[in-house]
Amino acid sequence: MTSPLLIERVPLLADVDVLVVGAGTAGCCAALAAREGRRHRVMLVERSGFPGGTSTQMLDTFYGFFTPGESPRKVVGGVPDRVVDRLDAAGAVFLRPNTYGAGTGINYNPERLKLVWDELLEEAGVTVLLHAMLVGADTDAAGRIADAVFFAKRGFFRVRARRFIDASGDADLCHWAGVPYEMAGEREPAQTLTTTFRMSNVDLPAYTAAGGKRLLGSLMSEAVERGTHPLPRKSGSLHEMNARGCISTVAVRVADIDATDCEQLTWAEQEGRRQAFAYERFFRECVPGFAESNIIGLSHQIGVRETRRVYGEYRLTGEDCLGVARFEDRILMCGAPIEDHRAAKGGSEETVWKYIPGGQAYDVPYRTLVPRGRDELWVAGRCFSATHDAHASCRSMAQTMAMGQAAGTAAVLSLERGCGARDVPIDLLQARLREAGAILETPAAMAATGRDDWLKNFQPC
Repeated sequence: MTSPLLIERVPLLADVDVLVVGAGTAGCCAALAAREGRRHRVMLVERSGFPGGTSTQMLDTFYGFFTPGESPRKVVGGVPDRVVDRLDAAGAVFLRPNTYGAGTGINYNPERLKLVWDELLEEAGVTVLLHAMLVGADTDAAGRIADAVFFAKRGFFRVRARRFIDASGDADLCHWAGVPYEMAGEREPAQTLTTTFRMSNVDLPAYTAAGGKRLLGSLMSEAVERGTHPLPRKSGSLHEMNARGCISTVAVRVADIDATDCEQLTWAEQEGRRQAFAYERFFRECVPGFAESNIIGLSHQIGVRETRRVYGEYRLTGEDCLGVARFEDRILMCGAPIEDHRAAKGGSEETVWKYIPGGQAYDVPYRTLVPRGRDELWVAGRCFSATHDAHASCRSMAQTMAMGQAAGTAAVLSLERGCGARDVPIDLLQARLREAGAILETPAAMAATGRDDWLKNFQPC
């Protein structure tokens, strides 16, 4: 919480209806949903120089749109579809196969996606501020957030809003407002961090002919066991990019880091880069098809999987996921497996996978987006209310986009109805989401609607 004396000296930049903090996939979709009908003033503030968060800073595949298995079913729709359709219109997507049982992935060009997010936000009339970092929050006598305080090159400024959506990933707004949360690592080991990297001039036909993924796994394991290359793990993945002769990886692994601590995060960034170039040498020396390849880009920053997870009106659990839970206040669905990236110790598995039974999808309740006891605030994205294992399933980008759409829609409804976040009429919220194309039906029910045909629009890799 920021000092009231300091707040009075910070100039007020804007007074809006809905303020969204963080322009990742969740924040962008929240802002777009809040501007439906163009009746409300919506501002989206981001610390980076472009929107998209993880989707543009480090990854190039949307997972979570479909259930895993041989008969994929679509479980996310609405605003997220608009993002993918815009990419498809630019020829910047293709389908990736059901890797590690995570379901069909939608691979895209992350540089094009930066422009797509820009275009969608501009067309919707969202006011976007980039290069501005949240540094505080001011609360009123009742404890409600009144202003959010930011710092940019021009100095400090504040934004006043009637409703707030924390899509910062690290629950920064909640932190400054004194909202309770669990810090990753307090109970179970926090998931590891990953610097992704991209390599060009790869002879993919030669790599595939030599054995592809199976060969890569054996070569990595052999390099680690013999000590010839300082790799952090015995397994990892690479995939073809939306650029000819280029691949992207998820291989670097940095463990035991509190990513809200700048000193630890500094070391993690440096270690991630060191590991990336150790992998480059390994690929060039050991993997068929990579002899003439080299790294052409690292993720803009190291990828953080979990930090603060807010305590909401309900907390999604691993039992909910694996038990295919149904909730009356559902606002999205998820069929993604629990994918827990760990530091391998004593021969244990590096990534633990637990699959949703029968290719089904569980419900995610609205209450996971509402911090406990709050009426002016929602969370969306990886800081939503979930346990460690549930979070490891529901952090896929399709789900974070759906969270954003639900939070933005709920914020608008609360303004229209003059009610707090906890009192938003669920039936009306669900109706609005369905009207916008969101999917709240089970995969079996969804199949009967024919909307699964959306999958056929895209070309496989």
